[in-house]
Amino acid sequence: MKIAYTTIYDAQDIHKWSGLGYMIANALERQGNEIDFIGGLKSSPAIDMYLKKLYFKILRKDFDFGREPHTASEYGKQIKALLKDDTDIIFSPGTIPISLLETNKPKVFYTDATFAGMIGFYKDFSNLSSETIKHGNFLEKAGLESARLAIYSSDWAAQSAIKHYGVNPEKVKVVPFGANLESSRSLDDVKQMVSRRPQNECHLLFLAVNWERKGGDIAVKIAGKLNEVGIKTILHVAGIKEIPMETIPSFVVNHGFISKSNKEGQQLINKLLSTSHFLLLPTRADCTPVVFSEANSFGLPCITTNVGGIPTIIRDDVNGKTFPLDASVESYAGYIQSVFEDKKRYADSAASSFHEYESRLNWDIAGKTINDLMKDL
Repeated sequence: MKIAYTTIYDAQDIHKWSGLGYMIANALERQGNEIDFIGGLKSSPAIDMYLKKLYFKILRKDFDFGREPHTASEYGKQIKALLKDDTDIIFSPGTIPISLLETNKPKVFYTDATFAGMIGFYKDFSNLSSETIKHGNFLEKAGLESARLAIYSSDWAAQSAIKHYGVNPEKVKVVPFGANLESSRSLDDVKQMVSRRPQNECHLLFLAVNWERKGGDIAVKIAGKLNEVGIKTILHVAGIKEIPMETIPSFVVNHGFISKSNKEGQQLINKLLSTSHFLLLPTRADCTPVVFSEANSFGLPCITTNVGGIPTIIRDDVNGKTFPLDASVESYAGYIQSVFEDKKRYADSAASSFHEYESRLNWDIAGKTINDLMKDL
């Protein structure tokens, strides 16, 4: 198929949207499709939009230019002008670029959340103006109604589309994200890797760039509790330039921000994922973090929360464990201790985590699934 791959940003830049736009395009290309990138879309705000922004600023509310129909309309016109006649499908990792695009060609999008699902869920979506909420929902509904296929990375996001926007459930599909790290490991490779992990010292990995939302403070408390009960524990922090704590405990090691775009960064991330026992991400709000798929590719079980789309990715006692948002530090520590101290249980958990990656949480599987769905259009 000849696919017009439309994004607001440059999808060939791995730093954009956690590298997802880049990886999705690669996954589709590996299925034998021809990808025509239409990105870097621009929009010049109308004068009335500046006036609205000023008005809502006085009211201490956030007004988002990106959720305005004027913006989406300009995106649509740019895409239409660049579309090739022999394009088979217009594909976007998001609804806004194609929401007001006028075309007879089938439109498909693949993303991790609906606008309605994000309101009040993330901090950036917790103080929106009435105008942004109104227009954001309008564009989301327009995108859903005009798309032939709406693909989400989790059941949570898919159900939000059906519930909040009344979209036909038959065109809503769920395809989990893959891992944004290349892997050629086999089960035997992972078993050997797991066998080399320390037996008498528990290594936890907190891999994220947002300390507060991802629950960095909770991760420190969990590691502290494990040390208190006699399990020598090291918490490795990666992705944060500076940990926002006045006093950093001695059991916390900060590796700073690590870029995946260079060899040194990739090697360090691989080392941390190889040598840690658990990925610990007690996040307060999340859609479907790609880091879970990446951790599973190393046979690394994930300890996290039961929020957003995470339950689609992490299956309890299969490739990790999810806890309620109000779970105690003791419950986290107790679970980690019970798995860590039972060597067979830990080895089985590591093996099943890798199986989840190999069977459903990689880009080859995701690309093939999406490709098969689009062939039916």
